[in-house]
Amino acid sequence: MTSVAPRPVTTGRRTPTTGPASGPVVRLVTRRPKSVLLTALLVAVAAIVFSGDLIGALKSGGFDDPSSESVKGRQWMAQHFHAADPNLVVMISKPGGSVDDADMQVVASRVVQRLSTTEGVTVVGAYWNPKKPVPQLAGRDHDKGVILARVDGDEDVSADRVADLHSLAGSSGGIDVSFGGLTQVNNDINEQVTTDLAHAEAIAIPITLLLLLLVFGTVWAAGAPLLIGLFSIVTTLGTLRLLAVFTDVSVFAVNMATALGLGLAVDYSLLFVSRYREQRLRDPDKVSALATTMRTAGSTVVFSAATVAVALCSLLVFPQYFLRSFAYAGIAVVIATVLAALMVLPALLVLLGDRIDKWPVLRRRPAAGGHAPFWGRIAGHVMRRPILTALPVILFLVALALPFTHIKFGIADDRVLPEKAESRVVADAMRSEFAGTGSGATVVVAQGWGTGTNGIKRAAVYASRLSLLDGVSRVDSMAGTYVNGTVVPGATTVHPRTFASGKMATYFSVLSDVEPYSAKGAELARAVRVVPVPAEVPVLVTGPAAQLVDITGSIGGRLPHALILIACTTFALLFLLTGSVFLPIKALLFNLLTMSSVFGVAVWIFQDGHLSGVLGFTATPLTVAIPVLLFCVAFGLSMDYEVFVLSRILERHRQGADLRTAVVEGLSHSGRVISAAAAILSVSFLAMLVSGVSFIQFFGLCSALAIILDALLVRPVLVPAFMRLLGRWNWWAPKPLRALHARMGLREHL
Repeated sequence: MTSVAPRPVTTGRRTPTTGPASGPVVRLVTRRPKSVLLTALLVAVAAIVFSGDLIGALKSGGFDDPSSESVKGRQWMAQHFHAADPNLVVMISKPGGSVDDADMQVVASRVVQRLSTTEGVTVVGAYWNPKKPVPQLAGRDHDKGVILARVDGDEDVSADRVADLHSLAGSSGGIDVSFGGLTQVNNDINEQVTTDLAHAEAIAIPITLLLLLLVFGTVWAAGAPLLIGLFSIVTTLGTLRLLAVFTDVSVFAVNMATALGLGLAVDYSLLFVSRYREQRLRDPDKVSALATTMRTAGSTVVFSAATVAVALCSLLVFPQYFLRSFAYAGIAVVIATVLAALMVLPALLVLLGDRIDKWPVLRRRPAAGGHAPFWGRIAGHVMRRPILTALPVILFLVALALPFTHIKFGIADDRVLPEKAESRVVADAMRSEFAGTGSGATVVVAQGWGTGTNGIKRAAVYASRLSLLDGVSRVDSMAGTYVNGTVVPGATTVHPRTFASGKMATYFSVLSDVEPYSAKGAELARAVRVVPVPAEVPVLVTGPAAQLVDITGSIGGRLPHALILIACTTFALLFLLTGSVFLPIKALLFNLLTMSSVFGVAVWIFQDGHLSGVLGFTATPLTVAIPVLLFCVAFGLSMDYEVFVLSRILERHRQGADLRTAVVEGLSHSGRVISAAAAILSVSFLAMLVSGVSFIQFFGLCSALAIILDALLVRPVLVPAFMRLLGRWNWWAPKPLRALHARMGLREHL
């Protein structure tokens, strides 16, 4: 083993120029700053115009794996049994009255008539159906009844149709009409999220502006990240609109563009402006100072952005376009922010000159270069007693992570909404008073089942087997209704018929009192899939419980690939930055520890229900796609700060400073940048706690927690302690890797 020797420090200070030693970007922004800003303005305006209809072009679903069995089964149901899969529930209630009252029947008839005559909508069943009433569609107290309907189309088409029909909802003459079902749940979530994000921004923006003024010190300097963030956001929105022409893009990706765009703009602007001010104290010539800043802070920005991008790229391994859309938005916003930070921001600094320090806040100049001895003193204390200071932090993080051991995953349903939300009220009533309606049933679809006596016999055998499964209350089939292995005398099959003779297709409706989106619901769906099918006819199992199994299985099966991709690419990037093997491993381990702590807190709060009264949510298993998204975003942001710290430590180390001096001075210069950036970004995430949708609260709180833990514990305590314990081995790498780093490592070439 051979340690990497420190690079010799040169005598005197190297003064950059804008001559041949300067890179092309430096020459461009210093010679033609107005052209750079004008080009950026034209690009931003074009993006705004092009993305004018962005929201209408994006989609609201994307949680399913398109190749999964439940999706294929749902498609078969829509093709062969048009009305067999209700996704809209209309509940009509009259407190203190009866579903048989004349005024109730008048209202119900009007609703049924409107649904029946609307294109793409089929009434599956209704208590008030004059031809074939369904008694189980009346509530337990007989003061309410429901109408089940099937709305055709994908998530967006069905959502639009239900939104048009929603004019039927409301209260009149003591009778309430409420909408529920999957389509209305999705509409309520989208509407709630849109409203909540507006409230969150109303809270976050004023606080963010105040923090920017306090951190950057002057009005001009504080305005720079806002301009960078605005450019990043609008260009990303334009990119998403372009991508929507070729592929499905989730509407929730817009939230990623706005939050991450502003967050990275603050990070990179703070890093760049701080270093520029530092260089101006050493070299009054603004062009020369800018050239040095571009080669140092600019290179750090590029590597930092690369770590964020590779973390978000891992979302592309998942087939769900909900997750892939965040990769599209994240990568686009990273590229846009880097271009703005390395071209637009320097051009602004060239034009502003000394005016960047005009109009100081509280009539004081900002701290020079972001130098913060406080963080250096903490690093010095940690390095004197590395084990004594690091061990309590590690034990604290491990304690936070303990609830992670019993994590459970689910799918977002009505329970992510407030209890007073319309679709949530309907869903709660369906669970408590309408058990046996068939809504939410597990459905088995079969093609080529056969006709005549043989087909009915096979259906009877299979329905009987399904009805014997634990948790199954009954099975409706073409052979009749089965309970506990035997047919119910006189029971008829549900409407419409469960057999399509022209298509040789049939379906079996497996009803249960088990909550579909739960661990028991998933167990039931798995049990249905292993029940032997007569004559080995191929079947597809679908329904909410099967959907839960398929989504969790799809994401879980690809999660190792995403983690390996993140680990390998992050290791490679940090190695190119440091030339070390151990420093990238350290970064990965500390990030995993931090994320484990965050997920432990998430389980304790959102799954176990602690603080549910304070935050106003219903405890449920964690929505499976959101923790994956959180991990990738938070991991990338943590690596962002890792690069900030290491770049300053490495700079002093390569100038010949000993380990302690390099770490202390590195944290003195980067600590304020990291803590300030973390504080500003955390405000945006914590503002999401005002949301009425629990998975938005989850994402906001956990993202902020990950950033805070990283900025306040990992970077100032664990990083110095680790580096002190490793000593000269911090810089170790095998000889072949050292040679590789000498050829391909970080170079100052901007």
